[in-house]
Amino acid sequence: MQWSLPIHIKPPHQLVDYPSKLLLVGSCFSEHIGAGLSDLKFDVLQNPHGILFAPDAITQALSDYVTCRQYSLEDLFQLEGIWYSWNHHSRFSDPKPELVLQRINASIQAAHDFLKHTNFLIITLGSAFSYRLTNLAQLASKKVNDPVSNCHRAPANWFRKEMMPVDQLVERLGNAIRELKKLNPTISIFFTISPVRHIRDGVQDNNRSKARLFETIQQLEEADSSLYYFPAYELVVDVLRDYRFYDIDLVHPNYAATEFVVNHFLSSCLTPGAQELAQQIRKIKIAYKHKPQHSTSHAHQQFLAQFLEKTLQLQQNFPFLNFEAELKHFENKY
Repeated sequence: MQWSLPIHIKPPHQLVDYPSKLLLVGSCFSEHIGAGLSDLKFDVLQNPHGILFAPDAITQALSDYVTCRQYSLEDLFQLEGIWYSWNHHSRFSDPKPELVLQRINASIQAAHDFLKHTNFLIITLGSAFSYRLTNLAQLASKKVNDPVSNCHRAPANWFRKEMMPVDQLVERLGNAIRELKKLNPTISIFFTISPVRHIRDGVQDNNRSKARLFETIQQLEEADSSLYYFPAYELVVDVLRDYRFYDIDLVHPNYAATEFVVNHFLSSCLTPGAQELAQQIRKIKIAYKHKPQHSTSHAHQQFLAQFLEKTLQLQQNFPFLNFEAELKHFENKY
């Protein structure tokens, strides 16, 4: 008996191989994919602006990376003694504005340098909703009706919420893609849609929002055949299709679901050689995280010696991989 709907995932034109550089931007789900790739020793940079959900926030961030924009005090605002940027996640916030600027500008500089040599950009769209400032907001360098990437728990009347039309989404993302390719003509761009449901928008509006994202990506693909869509959303919502695969909030996919998606990404988007190497790295990572019941036993010492040898061999065969932490662990325990 068949217990789940099968799905055929079309591979991208350009498969991911070692040693590829991958930049991931977008919703919290992009960080699950990024963490899975980073764990397998890919060169990954995740969300230099922090987690972003709306396409206008993502395109603003990409523009900052392309132009290597440097923020100033005029770009920040203060709320209850803390300084923030409307374009960044609250992880950049601080009571000292100079520290906020230091973090922001260092992150943008690193993203710009990374982007120039990135092989793959993975954009995960979360929502078609945009939050725009009203005349009650502390604007900093923003103007009334400008979009913000993060509301920072500011008063609700500082914002007006609207669902972006498809033509506007296509235009903004299309412009961002063209600017990216001017900086890095060989970059491959993947899109995904986050399976996280934005229930605060209501079930109906969440579905309408996701539908606009699907239509946007479809139109972008029709205009540029080099773009690739990976069906992370469909893998969770249509293949797994069960609340067992969601966290206690019934909104965020749990560990089993995210591993399911990451494994499909690896099998669909990596070269055969990269898949084989990833499996070897995964075994070493499992051994690295293993917590023995009796750490001084002869059996565990043999286990450590075995994986020390395997790691050294892999490091010799693939010198671009960094096994410093694993080698130190196996050597110190052995």
